[in-house]
Amino acid sequence: MENVVFGILAQVDAGKTTLSESLLFASGAIKKAGRVDKKDAFLDHYALERERGITIFSKQAVFSAFGKNFTLLDTPGHVDFSAEMERVLSVLDAAVLVISAAAGVQAQVSAIWKLLKKYDVPVFVFVNKMDQQGVSKDDIIKELKEKLSTEIIEYKENSEAMFEELSLCDESVLENYLESGKVTEREMKTLIKKRRFFPLFFGSALKNEGVSDFLERFAGLVSVQKYTDKFSARVFKITRDAAVGRLTHIKVTGGSLSVREQIGEEKITGIRVYSGEKYENRDRVEAGEICALSGIKAVKAGEGLGELSGIRAESYIKQVISYRLILPDGVTPHSFMPKLQEIEEEIPELSVIYFEEKKEI
Repeated sequence: MENVVFGILAQVDAGKTTLSESLLFASGAIKKAGRVDKKDAFLDHYALERERGITIFSKQAVFSAFGKNFTLLDTPGHVDFSAEMERVLSVLDAAVLVISAAAGVQAQVSAIWKLLKKYDVPVFVFVNKMDQQGVSKDDIIKELKEKLSTEIIEYKENSEAMFEELSLCDESVLENYLESGKVTEREMKTLIKKRRFFPLFFGSALKNEGVSDFLERFAGLVSVQKYTDKFSARVFKITRDAAVGRLTHIKVTGGSLSVREQIGEEKITGIRVYSGEKYENRDRVEAGEICALSGIKAVKAGEGLGELSGIRAESYIKQVISYRLILPDGVTPHSFMPKLQEIEEEIPELSVIYFEEKKEI
């Protein structure tokens, strides 16, 4: 089966993690959809996330549905953790942008939309919380078209109105539409991949309304990359584990990778495929899969491996404030720097610098 990696993105409180839970429930991957307010979400498993009711770290879940294998990457919605969200964009086949029906298009949504354009990621839009009183579908569609793109078009199966709108997105599609009066699924998939059509869906993740239908349509319309036989991968995250130490999270973008293979001077000692806080140890992973490697320490988030070696994914969110670190009495910069450098590997935006002449961090 094809492997699809997609991200769930949104501003805070749009119901992004709730939609992730609902998708996992709809696919049968979990028996009960967790809730952020009840602190039992499958993906927000860190203590601080459950305490504060927000996503801080990007997490993954794997499931199968409608003939495809999916890796869902849930990302932070809070603006303070935008850099964590951005690191995921370089490994996505598609993104699901979640909009709150009540809040509409706010500043963070516009910022995410611009980033998705820079990374050339196809986007599906899911307007959540449609069960709330006073929300108007027509008003939401109007706002999305005005503030984001006129090519955000509500998906309705065999809808003449949808076909007519889609025909205006591309000349060849227009020609075929004028002849046949329809737009084929193949044409829709091509338009989505080229970012000329952003399918729009409505529902309520909390009440599991519209989610199963969305998942089925998403599975049918999303496209995957064509992979080469030569090994390549993109590093997008670094974490640490009490048992094995540093974990390097990658998406395999070509060929395959096995335990005990060499990457440069280093040997892979383990391959993990995470789903929530649990993981499966694997001997081998194929193109299109997301995994975490142990034994690799020389690479950073954003860097490429194999055929992508030397090609780094550019970060568009930049550091804007500099601080001098004042350490407690008895703690020297030399003793503290290694700890900071570990954190910098996980959060590259920290950009830790030691000035030898001033003995300052």
